[in-house]
Amino acid sequence: MELSLDRLSAQLDSEPLRPAYLVASSEPLLVLEAADAVRAAARAQGIAEREVHDMEGREADWNALYASLQAPSLFASRRLVEIRLPTGKPGTEGAKLIVDFCAAPPADVVLLVIAGEWSKAHAGKWSQAIAKVGHVAIGWPIKPHELGGWLGARLRRAGIKATPDAVARLAQRVEGNLLAAAQEVDKLVLLAQGRDEVLDVERMDALVADSARFDVFRLMEAALAGQPAQVARVLAGLRAEGEPIQALMGMVCRELGLLARLSQAHNFAAACKALGIWESRQAAYKRALARHSPARWQWLLAEAGRVDRISKGRHLPGQESADAWLQLERLLLAVAASQAVRLLAS
Repeated sequence: MELSLDRLSAQLDSEPLRPAYLVASSEPLLVLEAADAVRAAARAQGIAEREVHDMEGREADWNALYASLQAPSLFASRRLVEIRLPTGKPGTEGAKLIVDFCAAPPADVVLLVIAGEWSKAHAGKWSQAIAKVGHVAIGWPIKPHELGGWLGARLRRAGIKATPDAVARLAQRVEGNLLAAAQEVDKLVLLAQGRDEVLDVERMDALVADSARFDVFRLMEAALAGQPAQVARVLAGLRAEGEPIQALMGMVCRELGLLARLSQAHNFAAACKALGIWESRQAAYKRALARHSPARWQWLLAEAGRVDRISKGRHLPGQESADAWLQLERLLLAVAASQAVRLLAS
């Protein structure tokens, strides 16, 4: 059965776990929360054993997964087996394995397939097989005119009351970034704790006033997502508000350092785990990595070091008049759009 993500949560609360689930969305927050809901239901129903299989391109070992599915659970009567498909496509071998599993699901396994990309073209016999024995939950991207309603519902679930204008202001601030929206709602829960009030526009503005850490996060998210216009807007806002550029450079250098290391990795999933990169952010890193070669990521990291030195007044000969803000903007535009790399040479 195909469900919305909201209906999936209701089903998980009201019935025993089914043999198989597919949760899919190109929105990292939606797919992460849906997968977390299945995991929580598994724990609540006594399933403590969990296996995770990252199935990505040539590194996907479907034979090993098949052997695992056929083997009995080691430590518990039932286990949750996760298949992660960043592209949303299992390929011929993976599709056959999933179809065969659903035709005769083992009593001791609950299968959770997590797809990081999804469209109607992704569906096939394998997803239909899951729908027959379990649930398929698709999180379609939130459209601009739907964001206010989505935010309003999330605020209500968090116990926050807000006027329609205040919700619209929050929607304007997050500009379609659902991860940023979720962070803002979490922050409102903390800041408005114990207050029985309805947030109006003025109160919303006061509670979600910019902080350096949050806006640098937005800045780097825009760069990773390939949104140069958003990069320029956020950076201009930070500069206009008098934010010291030195406060930004730590995270900029850190993020580019992670990207440089990931670009050299042979196993992306293993590298993310070793570097402590959250699952919800891995898709953003992967999309960014496709934009530049490993050699260019190393060069961009070196450029970040140069901008950091300029921001601290440690200019190299011939760079005494360099504007650190301008150099940072050019650097992040280059991260966001490969054609902007030429700006760094000017």
